[in-house]
Amino acid sequence: MEPVLDHLAAYVREIPDFPSPGVSFKDITPLLADHAAFSSTIDRLCAAFEGRPIDRVLGVEARGFIVAAPVAYRFGAGFTPVRKAGKLPWNVEREEYATPSNPASRS
Repeated sequence: MEPVLDHLAAYVREIPDFPSPGVSFKDITPLLADHAAFSSTIDRLCAAFEGRPIDRVLGVEARGFIVAAPVAYRFGAGFTPVRKAGKLPWNVEREEYATPSNPASRS
């Protein structure tokens, strides 16, 4: 891992066995609380897409909202929250997909 990523990884706290045994929760609140670390995270994400026409940034709940909103702002783009079904009260679009960890979801 490159030095900047090593440095940022130090701000992600791992909480073992949460929310259930065998699962490790990645807590990003220390990263969010540190201005330099959070700024560096947003800068690095934006750098990966510099020069591309960006008109919309999607953020997957809930941590994705926190990160995608400043990225959208930086690009002068709109922000779209992506949530689980039934969590938004207005017009929504739905997309189904399969994940490697949930092969039963394949249509």
